[in-house]
Amino acid sequence: MKILTDFNFIAWRKPAMLVSLVLFVGSLGLVAFRGLNLGIDFTGGNVVTVEFENRPDVGEVRQVVSSVVAKEAMIQDFSDKGIIIRTNEDTDESRKQVVDALEARYADMRVVGFEKVGPVVGRELRNQALIGLTAALAAILIYITFRFQFRFAVVSVIPLVHDAVLALGFFSLTWMEISSSFIAAILTIVGYSLNNTIIILDRIRENWKDLGKKGIVDLVGLSIKQTLSRTINTTLTTLFPVFALCVWGGPVLSTFSYAMLVGIVVGTYSSVFVATGLIVEWWLRKPEK
Repeated sequence: MKILTDFNFIAWRKPAMLVSLVLFVGSLGLVAFRGLNLGIDFTGGNVVTVEFENRPDVGEVRQVVSSVVAKEAMIQDFSDKGIIIRTNEDTDESRKQVVDALEARYADMRVVGFEKVGPVVGRELRNQALIGLTAALAAILIYITFRFQFRFAVVSVIPLVHDAVLALGFFSLTWMEISSSFIAAILTIVGYSLNNTIIILDRIRENWKDLGKKGIVDLVGLSIKQTLSRTINTTLTTLFPVFALCVWGGPVLSTFSYAMLVGIVVGTYSSVFVATGLIVEWWLRKPEK
């Protein structure tokens, strides 16, 4: 801890913001040119509901289905005998291949229902997600402007956009499938990152009376160190259970857990370096009387 408290965070603001800018632009480039591996919630596909006399393990069923579909399917149980299988391929041939593979493996299996999820639902989900995220950011901007000041509001919102874009870039780079739970993860990341940022900005506001004596650089640096133990404790206590979800949560929770893992790491970084760096650089270039 002493190493961290002695570290001059604010002196590294420019290299840190340059790294963030490179990662931000790189993430946008990945999303634009490589795209995202969208799941059935966004692209549409087949949903097959089956039942067994003696229901096998979900992981075992996933292996059978994965042998005949190109992308990983979502497998979940819904009763003591039933399993729901969701695949990204919406053709009748693909559905028949899945059913045939299961019938070849399990003699006691029967199909109790199937449906197609069209891509229109995916467009609606994307639009609703963008509207929800934009509304949340606008509300945050307005609230912090009244609660603190306009500069604090702007430097609070910019890291949130930064964190969300970097999470998208990570999923584009790793080609992990994005399901509807990714939206929940992004909104959770926004709230988590904002909480870390507000803790630091609130301490800056408390120390603001010493601006004339210390100057903006030393004042912000002192505020970071005064809140550092809280930032570290909050990050670690959140990171440990999320890491456990990544390891043992399984494919169903993988989208949410990995998005949260990336968001916690990036959100802590952006709160300590990006938000504070922006407020310092803005003040140095245009101080208020």
